[in-house]
Amino acid sequence: MGGVTRRRNLAQVSGENAVIQVAWMYFQDGRNQQEIAEALGISRATVVNYLQEAREKGLIRITLAAPAFTTYRLAVELTSRFGLRGAYVIPDEGAEAEEAFLRVVRGAANWLPDLIQPGDRLGVAWGRTVYELAEMVEAMQVDDLEVLQLVGSMATPYGFTAEACSTRLAQRLGARCRNLHAPAILSRATLAAELRDEPILKAQLDRLETVNKLLYSVGTATSDSHIVLSGLATRADLDWYVERGAVGVICGRFIDAEGHQLPGPMEDRMIGLPLPRLVGLEMGILVTPGLDKVTATLAAIRGGYVTHLVTGTTVAEALLAAP
Repeated sequence: MGGVTRRRNLAQVSGENAVIQVAWMYFQDGRNQQEIAEALGISRATVVNYLQEAREKGLIRITLAAPAFTTYRLAVELTSRFGLRGAYVIPDEGAEAEEAFLRVVRGAANWLPDLIQPGDRLGVAWGRTVYELAEMVEAMQVDDLEVLQLVGSMATPYGFTAEACSTRLAQRLGARCRNLHAPAILSRATLAAELRDEPILKAQLDRLETVNKLLYSVGTATSDSHIVLSGLATRADLDWYVERGAVGVICGRFIDAEGHQLPGPMEDRMIGLPLPRLVGLEMGILVTPGLDKVTATLAAIRGGYVTHLVTGTTVAEALLAAP
């Protein structure tokens, strides 16, 4: 009886009609290959052959949803062009600046748990991007994780101080927090040197040397940059560095277009992990939410501070369009 049924089904799906029926059942009805084979009394291998024939004859046409795959394409192009190990591109077309910012930060917060693991020593910069990310990241417990504040303290009118960024992120990740209990910058280089030699602070600075991963956003070398508005650098400091090629800021240090730290009057007065120590880490996670940071982002990539990038489609396209 089963043989009769099998012959009847084969007769019903012979020739091109067979190809069309198999394609319909697979793509329109959503049935899998085994279900189709059993329903039509044919082998699974025959189903596979019919589906391939349908493609070759142009009987079916597969399209990809443009918005979703645009972000994937951009991520692939970013990793290829800049030698990154990972990129996460968030759709931001048509979004106002604040909404685009929050989308990118939320994307970074969603990705971060996949990028850290027990035993990591995560160095954290400061700024609104990092602080908002810390607020958005899912609360969890990562064993033997340390979050380390890379830049000393500063007076700032904002809530996202260096201490707040590292402390909040550590709370969300269930990690130990290592704050840096010293000013970010002092009035004299000699005073900064003396402070670095103090046993308590020296131990804190030595611990920063254990950092294997970095989470940060680059700053701009403009008058409205947080480094100026926070009082870390004066307008005169900014002008001095810009005249010598500064295009961005990483952890309070000015960098040129190639990502090299620019030596200058601030360096010897600062307390924190030296910028060269952040080059070539196991992982450098850069979050870039705005077009104003494109130039600084390119510099950070060239300088070797970036292995993973989170940004929006608008910035991604601008990065890829850069010479």
